[in-house]
Amino acid sequence: MHRGEPARPNVVQSVILFLLVSGLCGALVAGLALPFAGLAGVTTEKAHDTVQYLPQDLKTEPLAQKSQIFAADGSLIATLYQENRTPVTLKQISPLMLKAIIAIEDDRFYEHGALDAKGTLRALLRNQSQGSVQQGGSSITQQYVKLSLIAKARTPEEIQAATAETYERKVAELRYAIAVEKQYSKDEILNRYLNLAFFGDRSYGVEAASMHYFGVHASKLTLPQAALLAGLVKNPTGYNPTNNPKRAKDRRDVVLRRMQELNIISAKQARDAIRTPVLDPAKVRNVPNGCANSKYPFYCDYIVAKLKENRAFGKSKEDAENYIETAGLIVRTSLDPKVQKAAEASIKKHSKATDSAVAAITIVEPGTGLVKAMAQSRPYGSKKGQTSYNYNVEKSYPGGYGGFQNGSTMKAFTIAAAIQKGVPMTYRINSPQVLPLSGKKFSTCTGTTDDPDYTPKNSTKTIADPSMLDAAKASTNTYFLQLSQQIGLCPIATIASKLGMYDAQTMDPLEQVVSFTLGSAGLITPLMLSNAYATFAARGMYCKPQVITAVTTSKGKTVPTPGPSCRRALSPTVADGVNYVLQKVMEPDGTGGKLKFGKSDLAGKTGTIDSNKAVWFAGYSSKLAAASVVADASPPYDDLIGQTLNGKKMRDASGSGTAGPIWESAMQAALLGLPTSRFVAPDDKTIRGNVKDLPNLKGLPPAEAIAKLAQLGFKAQVAPAPVDSDAVAGTVAYTSPRQEDGAPEGAIVTLFLSNGSKAIPPTPPPTPPTGPITPPTIKPPPGFPTCGPWDPKYPNCRRR
Repeated sequence: MHRGEPARPNVVQSVILFLLVSGLCGALVAGLALPFAGLAGVTTEKAHDTVQYLPQDLKTEPLAQKSQIFAADGSLIATLYQENRTPVTLKQISPLMLKAIIAIEDDRFYEHGALDAKGTLRALLRNQSQGSVQQGGSSITQQYVKLSLIAKARTPEEIQAATAETYERKVAELRYAIAVEKQYSKDEILNRYLNLAFFGDRSYGVEAASMHYFGVHASKLTLPQAALLAGLVKNPTGYNPTNNPKRAKDRRDVVLRRMQELNIISAKQARDAIRTPVLDPAKVRNVPNGCANSKYPFYCDYIVAKLKENRAFGKSKEDAENYIETAGLIVRTSLDPKVQKAAEASIKKHSKATDSAVAAITIVEPGTGLVKAMAQSRPYGSKKGQTSYNYNVEKSYPGGYGGFQNGSTMKAFTIAAAIQKGVPMTYRINSPQVLPLSGKKFSTCTGTTDDPDYTPKNSTKTIADPSMLDAAKASTNTYFLQLSQQIGLCPIATIASKLGMYDAQTMDPLEQVVSFTLGSAGLITPLMLSNAYATFAARGMYCKPQVITAVTTSKGKTVPTPGPSCRRALSPTVADGVNYVLQKVMEPDGTGGKLKFGKSDLAGKTGTIDSNKAVWFAGYSSKLAAASVVADASPPYDDLIGQTLNGKKMRDASGSGTAGPIWESAMQAALLGLPTSRFVAPDDKTIRGNVKDLPNLKGLPPAEAIAKLAQLGFKAQVAPAPVDSDAVAGTVAYTSPRQEDGAPEGAIVTLFLSNGSKAIPPTPPPTPPTGPITPPTIKPPPGFPTCGPWDPKYPNCRRR
């Protein structure tokens, strides 16, 4: 009960008053005074039926409140609402506001019940004299009932019924008002009314209105401020001080004079308040609504899309949207303003909004899936040079662009599959600049596939016989195509799928095509790729991308939401091996060598698609993973060369030189201040792989070499051209992989045959003498035996 509140009339008195008024209505309808029935369109019988079948209590909807989205550090990202409202208790409202609203709307509020009989009779007589409904005579309780019915209305018909200027509606309101007075105290009714009432400028409730017009809480309202708000509820649009300051002041002054008449304030207080300016425009605070007004509009849109997926908020996305905009939710997210700032600064440094090409980057935390930042070059909006597309996410989300082909960044999954299968990092494959693969069969999860016309080539210089480490450094296409053929596409596609890779346009699995390892299996987003690479950084632990970390109601109740979802996708040893290989990319002679910074271990991979329509760099430390892309996003898609980036025409486009600097700048700033981190070194078995020894085949004829390999479980093929060697021409010069490296079981061993160019010629026989040689005659001395040395065959040789 309000301080100084007199004893309340009981419910019986209210009912009696209600019946008296109903009886008066009946008398008027019968024609005692004026033709009321013709004016109001209602009969005594109809009014009686209306009262008889109305519910005994008023079921109200929860107050629509604004929901707020916050970053990880507690800063506000966005406010979502249908009605800008912040409910407060009666103690949180200035006593001056309570007195002002009662003075102007229902000065006998604490003295009467649901119905102010005097006011209602006065209104009825006035309306009869005017020939229409001119004066309501409604009590605050009746006004609360009306506002509640409007708030519950969902269809145009319900809204019309709740606002119709008819006696039938007034009678219904009276019945509901009696129920409300029975259910709630006067203070509770006044509090509910002040939280429900509309005060103009999309401000619902006294707290939101106070903050909007004056920049102060409702508890701090001064007399002229309270009088202004009290006057607004009658006509929030007509008396809006931001649009009609003079009308607003006139209405405010009416309230002040009424308060003086009722001796609530003194004449001096009224005069002083009337002299006060109605509003200080500099203090008016608008509450931006929706993601379009957010500092991070694309990230915000993605959050809202994820919220709408939660069936705890509604059976459909429409129901969820209505709930989100009215439930007063507090949404906590993973957005890290420091990391977001780093991403945005990098995008701004390396691109412009007016570029014909677009740039985008997503940064994710390994081991949690928390999406720390999303940034892109084109700003949010519908004007020229703006876009509503989010180039970082899938098409399944509103505004999601749906990705680009990701080029050689897919090689990381081939590396992972090879290491998982036991392929050594020293595994060598002869990798020519051009590789004829037309019609060559590649195994898939369901059979085989081939490309009838496919002759890929390397886009970088490479050694003729690279190892996996060499091929990763130089991004050797022909090596990884042959490696993917040897291990099969199914293991590669399976790992990619486990790491969250799928077609961002169709949501279907990536297509197992011959060029899978070169990134032509589907369209990929920066969010998907950065999160997949984060799995390597987390030693094989895959976590679904997470942007929402907690949701609570305005009263602090937790709303069930999907939490972290992590699972082991790769063994730690396989992930360690991938990290080791991709670290080599960041060495000075690697394609990412110029992007290395700081003391922490870094790993990454470049990517360029056909015709340079998109270029990528994806890389990570153990703390953060990011993927950046520069692409043509406007059909028909063209080569980036000749398009503008950072206001200049591109003369070259590459993962390392175009997308790489965006990744480098963003990651360098994002990792600033974090401790130095290292990857876990792979063990010897992972480096050497699960290999079998190869026999020494040098100098063997091809048929014999092939037979030996088959006996050991290897496949064999003969290189198309002979090589310089010291082996006999036509025999095996060497193999790939080399004998000393060994090869995984079932691997294809290439035999390189010698052309004999370095073979050592055989030693020629000695030159025979030109004529017979007569041995010199030697005459023995006297007495020397003429027989030769004793010979057992001639024991009786006679001596002379």
